[in-house]
Amino acid sequence: MSTTVSPAPDNSGGVPVFRYSLASATGKVTPGGWGKQVTAAELPISQDIAGVLMRLEPGAVRELHWHAIAAEWGYVVEGQVRVTLFDPEQRISMEDVPAGDVFSFPRGYGHVIQNSGTVPATFILVFDNGHFSEFATFSSTDWLAHTPRNVLAETLGTPESSLAGLPAGEVYIVPGPVPPPLAETRPATAQLLAANSCAYRFSQQAPERYAGGTIAIASQLQFPLSSTITGAVMTIDPGAIREPHWHPNASEWFYVLAGTLQVTVFASQGHARTDQFAPGDVCYVPRGLGHYLENTGDAEVRLLLAFNSGTYEQIGLSGWLAANPRALVATNFGLPETTVDAFPGGTEYIAARR
Repeated sequence: MSTTVSPAPDNSGGVPVFRYSLASATGKVTPGGWGKQVTAAELPISQDIAGVLMRLEPGAVRELHWHAIAAEWGYVVEGQVRVTLFDPEQRISMEDVPAGDVFSFPRGYGHVIQNSGTVPATFILVFDNGHFSEFATFSSTDWLAHTPRNVLAETLGTPESSLAGLPAGEVYIVPGPVPPPLAETRPATAQLLAANSCAYRFSQQAPERYAGGTIAIASQLQFPLSSTITGAVMTIDPGAIREPHWHPNASEWFYVLAGTLQVTVFASQGHARTDQFAPGDVCYVPRGLGHYLENTGDAEVRLLLAFNSGTYEQIGLSGWLAANPRALVATNFGLPETTVDAFPGGTEYIAARR
């Protein structure tokens, strides 16, 4: 059954391109896995948020590293990863994160990601700076390769000769064995952060149900460590519409996990752009711009969304109009009050096909 969708507005100007096919990007490939990124360099409109699609083979390690200009938030799509965070108080948080759950690393904190399962792990990373580059991070192998051996020997209390096997440059992703169970891996002498400090069991959170779909939101309220990024998983039924809305406090970034949809962005002064999205595509909508999403296929749309704020805010058209006097709304739009009386009495959020 085909779905009738809205006609596309004029795309002649005013709204820059806001779609990028992340899944089809070339990226950086190693024997242990690969990473693909979308930043402001690939998608110029995306000034506030960058994203990475990454895959690790069983046991492979996204090496010890840190990010100087961005916090990191991750969602596991397939498989399982083990994440370890090291903070300025010399404490660690180490957790296994299965599919559907999330993790976070504050800006500048040391961390590492390893596939702790027996099948490949795929996950999406979001950074709260559009100019962040996954391929320009502070990697431990790169750092040590450019540090004199005598300095390393003095620091680590070992003869220089024992460091002869260090990599000559950045490794990025290191192949390795699948690690033992978490209880056997946590260092006995390490000072631990609170349980699950760097991970959140998002898959166990019940979504909110609307007439045309669902949404589960993980803001700083649910995941305290993630103070600059809110994540969400949304489903949109066939023919349903994530109603026209905007976000007052954050830009919106999403990755299409499943389904096909049409997105329209409005930028004032008659400027609007519509584009079509499929699995593997990324969308970015700047803070404050009006937009809506339509499921154009016969299957459920499933999206991973991220916002560059620890607090989630949205203003939807239906709730906004419902909160105003009917007579005022009728006057505003030049409509009969009888027509306005038929509008929803509250927020639709995701409206079902009628």
